[in-house]
Amino acid sequence: MKLYKLNTHTRGCNKSYDADLVLNPQDHPTAKVGDVVEIYSPEDENGTHLLLQITELNEQSKTGRNVISIESGIATAFKMRSYSNVVMQIVNPADVALDSIEITFKDQYMGRSEMWRLKTYLTNTCVYVNKKIDYNDMQIRCQVYEMWSQGERVASGVITDDTKIVFRSSTSMVYLFLQMSSEMWDFDIHGDLYFEKAVNGFLTELFQKWKKLGCNHEVTIVLFSRTFYAAKSLDEFPAHMRDCLQLDYKGRYYEDFYRVAIQNERNDDWCTVLAQLRKLFTSYQETVLRYHERQQMHIPHATNSTATQGNFLEVLNISLNTFEKHYLDRTFDRTGQLSVVITPGVGVFSVDRELTNITKQRIIDNGVGSDLVCVGEQPLHAVPLLKFHNKDTTLTSADDYSLPHWINLSFYSTNKKIAYSSFIPRIKLPILSAVDETDVEESERNFLSCNQSEYIHNSLFDYDAYDEQIFQPLPAQSTCSLQRVVRAKKTSVPSFETYAYRNNDWENLTPTKIPSLRRKMSDPDIHHGTSGMLAALTDATNLSESLASEKNARRTIVSIAPIVRPGRALINPFDPSHVTIKLTSNRRRWTHIFPKGPTGVLIQQHHYQAVPAKSTPAANYSRQLQHSTSSNNNCNANNNNENDYNIAAAGEQYDQVSTHSLMSLSKSIASQQFVMGEEKVDFFKRRHNSLLTATAAAANVPNLTATQAKSYLWGATGEQEWTPAITTENGNATGKHMKPIVEVDHSNFGSSPLEATTPEAVGKGKIIIGVDWKSLSIPACLPITTDYFPDKRSLHNDYVISDYTLLPDDVNLDYARSRAVYRKPLSTEEVCKEIVSQRLAQGFQLIVVEEKPSATNGCCSSSGPGCALTSNQCSTVLPPSAETRKEYLLSIGRIFHKISLTGSVITVTGYRPRHPYPPINVDYRYRFHAPQHETYEISGVNFTTEKLENFNWNHMDLYICTRGDVDYPLMDSLKYWRFRMYLLPRENMVNKIVSFGSQRCDIFTDAVVDNTREQIDDFVRLIENVSKLKRQIGRKARQHDTPTPRITEKNHNLLNAPQQSINVRSKLEASRISRIFPGTDAAAAAAASNAAAGVIPRDDQDDGFPVDIKFSANITLAEIFEAMKHPITGVGYFAQTQSLPSCTFVSYDALLWLKARLSNGRHPLDILEAMRKEHMICHASGDWSKPIIAGFVFYYVVQQDKNAKDYAPPLNDYSAFVNEWLEIEFQGCSFLWHDEPSPSEVPNFLRDTTAPQSWKTKRVYRQSHLEIDVNQKSDRMEWGHVKHHTVMQPGFAFELVVEWVTSSGPIVSDLISGWMRKAIHCSYQLVSVPADPMAEPFTKKSDPLRGPIFIPLCVTFLPDGAALFNEFPEESRADRMLFLQEAILARFGFLPCVLEETNKDLPKEYQYVHCTGNMFALIRCASNKNQVESPSRQEANVTRCVYGHTNNTNVPKKVGFLWAWNHMIPNKKWKALTINNSENGELFQLKMLKDFREFCSNSDQRLANFWANCQELKRKSKKFEYNNNNNDDSKNI
Repeated sequence: MKLYKLNTHTRGCNKSYDADLVLNPQDHPTAKVGDVVEIYSPEDENGTHLLLQITELNEQSKTGRNVISIESGIATAFKMRSYSNVVMQIVNPADVALDSIEITFKDQYMGRSEMWRLKTYLTNTCVYVNKKIDYNDMQIRCQVYEMWSQGERVASGVITDDTKIVFRSSTSMVYLFLQMSSEMWDFDIHGDLYFEKAVNGFLTELFQKWKKLGCNHEVTIVLFSRTFYAAKSLDEFPAHMRDCLQLDYKGRYYEDFYRVAIQNERNDDWCTVLAQLRKLFTSYQETVLRYHERQQMHIPHATNSTATQGNFLEVLNISLNTFEKHYLDRTFDRTGQLSVVITPGVGVFSVDRELTNITKQRIIDNGVGSDLVCVGEQPLHAVPLLKFHNKDTTLTSADDYSLPHWINLSFYSTNKKIAYSSFIPRIKLPILSAVDETDVEESERNFLSCNQSEYIHNSLFDYDAYDEQIFQPLPAQSTCSLQRVVRAKKTSVPSFETYAYRNNDWENLTPTKIPSLRRKMSDPDIHHGTSGMLAALTDATNLSESLASEKNARRTIVSIAPIVRPGRALINPFDPSHVTIKLTSNRRRWTHIFPKGPTGVLIQQHHYQAVPAKSTPAANYSRQLQHSTSSNNNCNANNNNENDYNIAAAGEQYDQVSTHSLMSLSKSIASQQFVMGEEKVDFFKRRHNSLLTATAAAANVPNLTATQAKSYLWGATGEQEWTPAITTENGNATGKHMKPIVEVDHSNFGSSPLEATTPEAVGKGKIIIGVDWKSLSIPACLPITTDYFPDKRSLHNDYVISDYTLLPDDVNLDYARSRAVYRKPLSTEEVCKEIVSQRLAQGFQLIVVEEKPSATNGCCSSSGPGCALTSNQCSTVLPPSAETRKEYLLSIGRIFHKISLTGSVITVTGYRPRHPYPPINVDYRYRFHAPQHETYEISGVNFTTEKLENFNWNHMDLYICTRGDVDYPLMDSLKYWRFRMYLLPRENMVNKIVSFGSQRCDIFTDAVVDNTREQIDDFVRLIENVSKLKRQIGRKARQHDTPTPRITEKNHNLLNAPQQSINVRSKLEASRISRIFPGTDAAAAAAASNAAAGVIPRDDQDDGFPVDIKFSANITLAEIFEAMKHPITGVGYFAQTQSLPSCTFVSYDALLWLKARLSNGRHPLDILEAMRKEHMICHASGDWSKPIIAGFVFYYVVQQDKNAKDYAPPLNDYSAFVNEWLEIEFQGCSFLWHDEPSPSEVPNFLRDTTAPQSWKTKRVYRQSHLEIDVNQKSDRMEWGHVKHHTVMQPGFAFELVVEWVTSSGPIVSDLISGWMRKAIHCSYQLVSVPADPMAEPFTKKSDPLRGPIFIPLCVTFLPDGAALFNEFPEESRADRMLFLQEAILARFGFLPCVLEETNKDLPKEYQYVHCTGNMFALIRCASNKNQVESPSRQEANVTRCVYGHTNNTNVPKKVGFLWAWNHMIPNKKWKALTINNSENGELFQLKMLKDFREFCSNSDQRLANFWANCQELKRKSKKFEYNNNNNDDSKNI
C-alpha cells in the first residue's frame, strides 16, 4: 500500500492549483480525468475516508514525486493534517455511489426544471459534506448538506444516475398557523399553558434552529380559531352577525376567525415577534368571543371550539390558495412553500369528507409541504387521524376514519424533567363533575362509547369475535382495475364489499348493486375491490381457496349471526395494520425525499425506536461521519438523551421485480422461497435491498428488530409500518394480545408459514415521534423523481390514452420561411428536453423505473441487509438502445405522460383517468384581521380542485417548437410565470420625511420645479438601454451638467439659452441630482433672477442638437428633410441593428430637433406628418398606413442609397416589428415640442369643465418578444415576453411585466436586476408589484389572508354641514368627488396607474401607487348610475365588507379610499425607510398611513384648510381672467 505525502493548497491563489485535488501525473500513469480516488490515513483504516475526483491532469500543476495536494478547506473538514502520510487509491465509482443526497440553497429561486438540469450536471461527480456547488450556466449556487449510502450517513460519495437528489431551501415561504382552540388555555403535565409550550417552547426552539442554519424564510404567522354559538336558528342572531355564519353537519352555528400577526416578514431575530404573539394571546379569546357584542343587544352564547372540532382543513386550504399562485407574483430570492399548523391537540380532527378530498388532492398536486406540530401528548393510537363527520345518526352507523399520508406529523415535548416520575400520561380523562344518581348510568354509557349509535344492546353478543371480524384483513383478490397484488398500507376507509364476502353473501352482490356501493367511495386511495369481486365471481376455486386460507390464517369465527352494522369495514386507529391500500402515484409523490435506513427502507428521521445504540460494523468503504448514530441529526425528541436512541427502521415495502407496477411478491417467487432455502433467500435479500415482505427471510436477518415483521405501512414515507409499539411507553406489556399479522397477497400466501412471528417479539421498545426539525427549518422541495407507473392491464382498463407527434425540424423550417425576424431554432433534442422541463415545472415528476435484474448480476459488495443497488442494476429513465432514442415517463396525480424521441420525431403520449374525480367547489366565509386593520372583516374564498387533465399541453409544446411564435401566445391557463413592475420617477420628498423627520406627509405637491423634460429624456435613455440600442457617433448627447430648471408655470417663451454640445452620451453625473434645488451654480442663479423678473429661460441646450441655424419662415419641406439627414447636425440615427432599417430615429428626437429650429410657430408634428405623406419618412416596419405618433416610436428615412453597404431594408411586417421592439407613445407632454397655453392652476375638482382622468388609448398594453439570456450564460435556449403600457405620461406609473415559461429563474433574475440598476442610473426606480395589489375579498385570484384597509373621507367639514360641490350641477358631482380624492392622493405622493377595464357593469375603479412603490390606493367611483345594487354577488360583498355597508340600496355609500401594502418589496428595502430620530424606529410606510388617516378625518382642520386653499386659487384665477378680459376690452376701445 503506497503512501503519499499530503500537502494543502488554497484555491485561486495560483492558477495551476485550482482543483480540489492536485497530483503528479508521473506517479499515476493509469489515472485519467474523472477518476474517483479515496484518501485516508493508514493508521485509521475504519475512520473517515475522503473521496475526491481528478478534475485535471496537466504537467504544469504537478506536485513533487509521491506528493498529493488537496484544498485546505477540505483537509480541515476531514481532519487531515498537512505533511502527514496518507493512502490514496482509485476506486470504482459504483462502490461508493450515493443512494441519496441533500442539497441546500439560499436566497435564490430555483424552478423544478433548473433542479433537473442541476441533477444532470452533478451526475458522475464526486461530492463531500458542505461542498459548495457553483453551476455557472444556470447561475445557481448551492451546498451539499447530507448524504446517505447503504443505509448510513456518509461524508463523501459519488452521485450516479440512481442517486436521489433532495433540494432543500433555506429561504422559503412559510405560513405558521397557531390553532387557538380551547386547549391553548389548559395546562400540560409540567404545569405550563399549552400556549406557552407552543410559543416559549416550540417556536423559540424553531427560531433558534433557523438562526443556527442561517435560514431566511419569508414568514406569515396566523392565529386561528372557530367559535360556536348556542343557537337553534338564524333568527336568534342580530342582523350584523349573519353575514359570516356557517352551519355544520350537526346544525350548530359557527364562525371562523383568523388573526394575521406577521405578514410576509423576514427577520434576523424573531424574539420580538414572540413577544408580539404573547401580547395577542392575552386578549385573543376575549376579543373573538365578544366580538359581536353591542349595547342593548342579545347575542347567543359563544364558545371556543376544541382542537378536534376546529378549522384545520380550512386553514390548509387558505394557505394553498396563496401557494397555488406562485407563478403570478414570482420573486427571485426564495423557493419552496411550507404550511405548518401548530395545535394544542393530539392530531385528531373531525372533518368533512369532501373538504378532506379537496385538501388532499390540492396538497399533493401542488407539491406543498404540510407539517402538523402537536404540542399535546402523543396518544395511544395512530395519528394524524381524521374522523369524518357522520351525517347518518342511525343506531348502526359507524364512524369513518382516515390516516392522511400527506401530513408530516411532529410531536413537540419539552425537555423538562419531573424529579419524582418519568411517566407521561397519554390520555386525557374527562372532567369529573357531581352528577345525580339517576344520571350515572347514562353518563357511564356515554363515556364507554364515544357516541350512542356505537352502543350495541346485546349481552349475548360475542364481542371478541365481532371485533376479530370487523378488523380482519381484506380477502386477496385478483383485480383487473387495481394492481394485481395489493400492498398492505395505511388508509382511509377500507372497502365496503368486505362485509358481503364475510357473510358468504356473494350471490346477493349483483352488478346492479355495485353503483350504489360506489356512491360513497370518495377517497381514491382506498382499495375498492368491486371489479375484483366480479372477477372472483367467475372463479369459484379462487374464492374457496381464499376463504379457506383466510380462516386458517386468522382462526376467525365466521359463523356468527349477521353483523348489525351496514357493510363497511372499519379502520381501527389502535391497530390499523389490517387494511389493504391501493398503491397510487399520490402515495409515492414525496417518497424520494426520505433516505434509506439500514434495512433499506425509507425512513423518517424524527421517528425513533428505543433500541440500545450498537456500534456500527465497518462496511467495505466506511465513509461515515464520526458519529454514526442517528442522533446527530438534531431531531431527537428529547435533546438531553442525545445518544440513547438508534433508528431501528421499519419493514421493507415492495419488490422491484415486476417492471412497472410496484407490487408485493408474486406467487411464483413466494413459492420459490420455500424451495430455495435460506441461502437463496439471502441472495435475493442482497440483490434487492428493496425486496420485501414480512417473510421468514426478513425475520431471519440479524440486526432487524422484531417490528420489521409488521406489515402495516404508515407515515409520510409510505414505507414505515405502524405498530402499537410506536406509541407505547412500556413496550413489553403490549405483546400479550397481539396476533400475527397477515401480509395480504395471492390466495395461497395467507396460509403459508410466513407470519410465524412470536407474539412476545412484537413491540419490544417504544417508537417516539419527535419533531421533524429538518423539514421545519430547511423544507424539501417536491422531488423531481418518483417511482410509480401503473401496470399494463391497469393502463388499459382505467386510462384514456391520447398521443400526438411533433416534428420540430419541419415546423421550424416552415416558420423560418414565414418569419420576418430570424431566430436560431431549437434542435429536436432541445425541444424534447424543454418539453420535459415544462412538465416538471408544472409539478410533474420523472418516473424512475427499476429494470429487471438479470441472474448474472454480481452481489453487492456489502453483505448487510441494507446493501445498496449495484450500479449494473441501474434504475434509469431512458433505456439506451439506439443513439437517438430517448424516453421519459412523467406523472402528476393520476395523469401520466410518456415522451419519446426517435430520430427527429417526438411522440407525446398522455394517459388520463377514464373516470376523473368530479370537480368540487367549497364556498367558505370567515373573518380575518390583518396587520394595521382595525376590525375582523368578512371575507370569502372558494376552494376548488383543479382539473389537471384539462391543461393544454399540445399548445404549450407547439409554443416551444416554434420558439414562442405569435401564433401560439401564452394564455392564462398555461400558468406562465410573470414578474410585474412599475417604473416610477425617483422622488426627493421621501427623503425630507425620512431624513429630516417632516411632521406632515402631504408635501409631495410642494415641489417648485417642473422636470417633465428630464423625466422624458431619462425615460428614453432607459428604454434605449433595455432595447439594447446604440446611437451612431456624431449624435450629440443630452447634457445634464448645468441644469437650468424651468419653473412650474409652463410658459414656454422662445428665449435662447447658452449653447452646449458634447460628443458622447454621458452617464448620469452626480451633479445631475442638483436639478431640484435652484441656486447651486451661476447658471441657476441667473435663471432664478430672470424668473424673478418674469423672464423664463428655456433649456434648449438640453436636447443635444447644436442650434447654429434657425430655419427661415418660408423654408420648404424638402430643405427641412435634407437638414434632418445631415450626418452631424441632423437628427441622429441608431446604429445598425437586426430588424431595424438603416437611418432609423425616434419621433421624440425629431420633434425636439424641429422645435429648436422652427421659428414661425409651425407645429413640428404636422411637418413630420407632411413628410410621411410625401413618402420621405415612414414607420420603421415599412408600413405606410401608420401615422406619426409622438414618443419612442421608430421611423426611418425612405430616400436613401439602396446600394450602400450598410443599407438595411425594413421588415415590411408591422406585427413582427412590434413583436421585436418596445414602442411607446408620449402623452401629456406635448408642450415640450409645441407651445401651448399654460394649464389652469385651478384644481380639477373645482373647474367649470373638468379635465379627463387618464390618458386615452385604444390599447392599454402591448406585448413584445424578449431575449432573456442577455449575458449568454445559459446552456438553454431562453426567451420570454415583455408586456408594457403603450403610453408613457409624466406623473403616471409605467407598467412592465416580464412573462416566461422557457427560462431559468436565476437568468430572468439577472436580466431584471440589470434593468433595476439602469433605472436608478436614469433617475427612476423599477419596483416589483403584485398581480393583485388590493387583494379584495370575494375576488377570484385574491390572497385569502390579505385585504385592503378602508380609510373613510370626512365629507361634512363645511360650515353648517353643507354638501360639497353644491354649486355644480348634480351629474358632475360624483366625478368631482373622485377628482377631490385624486388631489388628496397626489398631495401624499400617489401616482395614477392605468389598468385595462375588465367589467363594464362594476363601478369604475381608479388605482394609484405611491411614488416609493410601497403602497397602493384605490378609489371606487360612486356615480349615481352605479347606485343600484350590482347584479354580481361578489361586487355587493366587496363593497359591503370593505366599505362597511349592507346591500340596502338606500344606505348612502361611504366615500373613502382602499389602502394596501406592496408585499413584493424586499424586506430589507421596506425596513430601510425607518424615520430618523423617531421613537421606536417608526417606519415611513406606517407614518404615511397614520398621517393619511388624520388628513382624511379632518383632524386639525387639515382637510377644511386644503378645501379653502383650493377655493382661494379658483377665486384668484377668476379675478386674473376677469382683469385680462377687461384689458382686452380697453384695447379694443
